[in-house]
Amino acid sequence: MATKSLMRPETAIPALFDDFFKPWNEMFDNSRFWGRAATVPPVNIIETPNEYKVSLAAPGIKKEDFKIDVNGNMLTISAEKEEKVEEKEDKYTRREFNYTTFTRSFAMPDDVQFDKVDARYVEGVLELMLPKKEEAKKATITKNIPIK
Repeated sequence: MATKSLMRPETAIPALFDDFFKPWNEMFDNSRFWGRAATVPPVNIIETPNEYKVSLAAPGIKKEDFKIDVNGNMLTISAEKEEKVEEKEDKYTRREFNYTTFTRSFAMPDDVQFDKVDARYVEGVLELMLPKKEEAKKATITKNIPIK
């Protein structure tokens, strides 16, 4: 039995190569290398009787970096942020650039009053309040009807 467990080179060799190539694998692994630039902020949409609330988590982005557009019933939220950092020493200069961009679009129901949309950005969360038209508010009134 002991010799059987020693004769499993198929598990030992890949682990050896994984360790050897680990720095290169991490450098070119798309999920890690592009992860920050390719992420899209999560969104929650909640419907209440009077409005729709859209919450988008985007910490680190300033409210000036956001753009909110309405085209018909399509709501589009986008942001662009560019950061440049430069360090100068006697023998070297180091420059780093970070560019973050995303776009999210949502088809909204016809009962939204787009001319009265309100937005605010608080502690890394962009919140949009999309009020419903009066007809839609009346249609959502619930009532229990007794049977006679």
